[in-house]
Amino acid sequence: MKFSREYEASIVPEWKAAFVDYKRLKKLVKKIKVARRDEDGTSSDADALVAGFSVRGLAARFAPKVQASPEDDEESSDSSGELLRLDEREFLETAGEELDKVSSFYATKEAELLARGDALIHQLRILADVKRILADHAASRRGRPSRTRFMPATAPLPPAISGSGRFLLSASGLASPQSMSDGSVELHQAQIIEGATMADEVMAALEGNGVSFVGKKGGSWGRGAGPLQMPASVRIDIPATNPGRTALKVWEELVNVLRKDVADPFVHRKKIQHAEKNIRDAFMALHRGLELLKKFSSLNVKAFTKILKKFVKVSEQQRATDLFSEKVKGSSFSTSDKALQLADEVESLFMKHFAGNDRMVAMKYLKPQQPRSTHMITFLVGLFTGTFVSLFIIYAISAHLSGIFSSPGNTAYLGVVYHIFSMFALISLHCFLYGCNLFMWKNTRINQNFIFDFAPNTTLTHRDAFLMSASIMCTVVATLVINLFLRNVGASYAKVVPGTLIVVSMGVLVCPFNVFYRSTRYYFMRVMRNIVFSPFYKVLMADFFMADQLTSQIPLLRHMEFTACYFMAGSFTANPYETCTNSQEYKHVAYVISFLPYYWRAMQCLRRYLEEHDTNQLANAAKYMSAMVAAVIRFKYSATPTSFWALMVIISSSGATLYQLYWDFVKDWGFFTRKSKNRWLRDELILKNKSVYYVSMVLNLVLRLGWTVSVMEISVSINQTRLLYFSLASLEIIRRGHWNFYRLENEHLNNVGKFRAVKSVPLPFRELETD
Repeated sequence: MKFSREYEASIVPEWKAAFVDYKRLKKLVKKIKVARRDEDGTSSDADALVAGFSVRGLAARFAPKVQASPEDDEESSDSSGELLRLDEREFLETAGEELDKVSSFYATKEAELLARGDALIHQLRILADVKRILADHAASRRGRPSRTRFMPATAPLPPAISGSGRFLLSASGLASPQSMSDGSVELHQAQIIEGATMADEVMAALEGNGVSFVGKKGGSWGRGAGPLQMPASVRIDIPATNPGRTALKVWEELVNVLRKDVADPFVHRKKIQHAEKNIRDAFMALHRGLELLKKFSSLNVKAFTKILKKFVKVSEQQRATDLFSEKVKGSSFSTSDKALQLADEVESLFMKHFAGNDRMVAMKYLKPQQPRSTHMITFLVGLFTGTFVSLFIIYAISAHLSGIFSSPGNTAYLGVVYHIFSMFALISLHCFLYGCNLFMWKNTRINQNFIFDFAPNTTLTHRDAFLMSASIMCTVVATLVINLFLRNVGASYAKVVPGTLIVVSMGVLVCPFNVFYRSTRYYFMRVMRNIVFSPFYKVLMADFFMADQLTSQIPLLRHMEFTACYFMAGSFTANPYETCTNSQEYKHVAYVISFLPYYWRAMQCLRRYLEEHDTNQLANAAKYMSAMVAAVIRFKYSATPTSFWALMVIISSSGATLYQLYWDFVKDWGFFTRKSKNRWLRDELILKNKSVYYVSMVLNLVLRLGWTVSVMEISVSINQTRLLYFSLASLEIIRRGHWNFYRLENEHLNNVGKFRAVKSVPLPFRELETD
């Protein structure tokens, strides 16, 4: 492989603009080579014609030697006294600019990572001291006889450790001595002294790490000067990512407001565990950044070395090349070893504090390896796909021969088969399109693992997604064939087969064993939990991306509603088929399902607005609310198809579609940028063929108008209607899969524009500003 291809494939995508522009320098070297051939008369007439079209080529051809001015530096001549040509000087000047760019970026990133390392080590020292004190006092409490049994029923637990494991650095909640008997006063005073001793130790440990406190009297916290106080200049900040943490944070903030002299009265073991996890994740992110910086340094050094070899080969300017090579060797990104030293220190600290001094365990976290792809997955994809096609042909022929599709008495069977097959077919189609997205993201070097915060060692590849899609369809069609065979032979339990398929599918989804992509299944369930309980969970990229997928899967949710009702109501055994479709409860739930995904997405936007104070999130929430209204009106029209509701569908759906198209093109895809060098597009594009973007815009517009079919009076049979709605649902999923690529492309380019290649983990221990 040529070095240029290897170089392009190895650079950090988010830092691409900071790497040396090897292609540009290589073009200048080729330009010098062509000009040299022209001078020696060895180039062909075509080469000479090409070189003559450029102004610099003319200068190199007709004025190859340039008189040097006295102000020229020593690089303007080589060791034999020959002067540099114009194109050679252009190369050295461009290379100098690239060298300055690389050195400046490296120095900036190195300073950021070193500062982050200092802050992390400082946080780790505080964490280690607090954990040590907690462990010492827990051991001392277990080592001495418990005195709580001698205390009256009204006496609280000691302030050191409560029964719930909460560590309190405040004695304000203790009962007063007057509320106790005379025999417990001395015990209560001993508890106050013990709590004060532990508070002193914690504060002394924090002070030893540079944390200052206010409210301290005489260099120590006087035990006779009143109740103990929490240090008013330090607080443990744990992000409110779930409802429990949110409720706890609200309660603690309320206490902090009511008690202005206390910065953080609650320091409990659960909080320390969350702080430890944040510091661990921050160490992993720091190590990742240091690894990328080392890769940045080595690749740029190698690129300069390669291009200088090419330059000296075609120009024979050995002295100028040596001088520039010395500059490269003396630059900061080539000589600085601060990043290497910090990386070694990070590994040592991580191994000691988070891996039990086991280097293999530490490297498993710090340097996770993506599993190697095997040919077995490709083989299984082909096997399941071929089996699916064969079984589908068998089912179609068997159904035709048995007269199921032509007999009017098979309404119940066809309805159940339609809902179950459509449900799994839409899931399979979505998995297939996700595999296509993964394939395209990989080829265009879009770092979806960083954007979604996926673990490299458990993330899916496009082959894995294709395997999931093929295996789902193979299993579903095999179930349909078995069900049809049992029905034809008159088996009484034939109707149970579709329900068994659903139960098995749910069992595979929640299976606790490490099979069938357990990490992916559990991650999917966590994301779905976050979506369902919006806005109580912190909204991450994967959460709102998956919520957007659900807005295109409303037909799938309707199929799931019917399937659940059909089997839970016992319609497959005793009740008639119309038990679900005609019941009022079923119709009311259908109303809810029609707008529920939009509601979840709107709640996510409101949560992000409260956290980020970005008004764009309010506008985005309004977009989903308009879609919610349009979906409900379309459902109402399907139930009561009158001219009034048809007009309401046209008005509401047209407004929602225009809103969605604007957001797709401008916000999600970043198109229609003012003064863009690419008409109607962004300045930066990943795909080289611009026409693909224009075709995608037209395709997105056409597929967004699929709702117009619902207001058209099309006279078709029930089976044709089902086929039509299944086709429209499939087209919407195809539109969403098509949307996914450009949405992530725009996100990736935003990260590239800000050189974000490592996630930023908030540090738990925060010092408050005090006067």
